[in-house]
Amino acid sequence: MRNVIFDFCGVLLDWRPRLTLEGQYPQGVIDMFFDTADPRGFDYYDRKSDEGWSQERILKEYEESHGPAVAWVFRTYFEHFEKSLYGMMPGMPELMRELEARGVQLWGLTNFTAEYVDAVRTKFPEFGLLRDVVISAEVSLAKPDTRIYELAAKRFGVDADTCIFVDDTPENVDGARTAGMQAIHFADAKTLRTQLLSALE
Repeated sequence: MRNVIFDFCGVLLDWRPRLTLEGQYPQGVIDMFFDTADPRGFDYYDRKSDEGWSQERILKEYEESHGPAVAWVFRTYFEHFEKSLYGMMPGMPELMRELEARGVQLWGLTNFTAEYVDAVRTKFPEFGLLRDVVISAEVSLAKPDTRIYELAAKRFGVDADTCIFVDDTPENVDGARTAGMQAIHFADAKTLRTQLLSALE
């Protein structure tokens, strides 16, 4: 196992979407916008964004269901999305550099958009250690669909059984295993380091 494929949010990237609205709206409005109980709320459209929907398509449909005032909150989120890129997860820059120094090939597989990935690469130099990244919105597939893992292995030019996939979402870990990869459910950098070094021996 000499290939490690990283998820972004919750593994490499500390993504905090609420920061895009802080200072822009009262807390009650922010809580309403991110309400997980809303079947056509932020989580639903964030998923659609990951699947390749454009911002304008999301805003149009969101306005139809929530009204123009609330849709403007979503527009504010998009305009300030870089604020959501809070930092890298603790210990992960060091672990990435250590793995790269050991000759491990590092890759990325993320449910994200190209715009967000470009911003992440600009803001955090360690993402430059990733040899390539498959972005869900670009390929119109999203984890845990088995096909996106298969596509990633093919694009990276590696066999699935030589890969260790790391994700913080159990369903995505299961998807990778179904595709023939070894997979680790991420807890923290220290635990991951132990798991990876054991698997890479």
